[in-house]
Amino acid sequence: MANFVLYGPALSTYVRTVRMIFTEANAPYELKSVDIFKGEQSAPDYLTKHPFGKVPVLAVDGELLYETCAIAEYLDATVNNGGFTPDDLMTQAHMRQIMAIVDSYLYSPAITTITIQRLIVPGQGGQTDEAAVAAAVPKVQTALKAIAAISSCSPYLLGAALTLADLYLLPVVFYLSNTPDWETVIGATPQLKTWWETARQLPSFQQVLK
Repeated sequence: MANFVLYGPALSTYVRTVRMIFTEANAPYELKSVDIFKGEQSAPDYLTKHPFGKVPVLAVDGELLYETCAIAEYLDATVNNGGFTPDDLMTQAHMRQIMAIVDSYLYSPAITTITIQRLIVPGQGGQTDEAAVAAAVPKVQTALKAIAAISSCSPYLLGAALTLADLYLLPVVFYLSNTPDWETVIGATPQLKTWWETARQLPSFQQVLK
């Protein structure tokens, strides 16, 4: 098996997605921390790994791979025998659609705004920007409704089998569930709340939260 080194902070949603794949596949890897609160993602050395200063980066026998969607599909194919990718082509498309919704429409309002304003800023002695949170809430609701519209939640997003879509969404919903805005953002999609109550029990998810 290849030698895998994962660069990024343990608290990152995207790092947690990649770690869950490794954990579910029982594949060894090394996690090298990148402290985003100290700006290490913008250091010259890290920018040689990821020119846009984002996390995570995966080194595979020294060859670098970034963008979580690319990392996730590569790992699923190489260490998990494609077990998180549905055989049915339309279900595959829905999986990638959910991943894209998380990347393009959910992550920013849910994590960059609500999570940072509710959970990080107060811990650093600042005051939550309530206007920013209020503006982000309907964007999160729209993204979650879009995901719910193409999900069966029976019990996982796309049916009986766990897919990359679940592993993509879980860490984001975890942070939202720890904010006072949780019931507001999830209220219109009760099927996703039911999914969350089931999916959060995955041992791999519990392990990467430590």
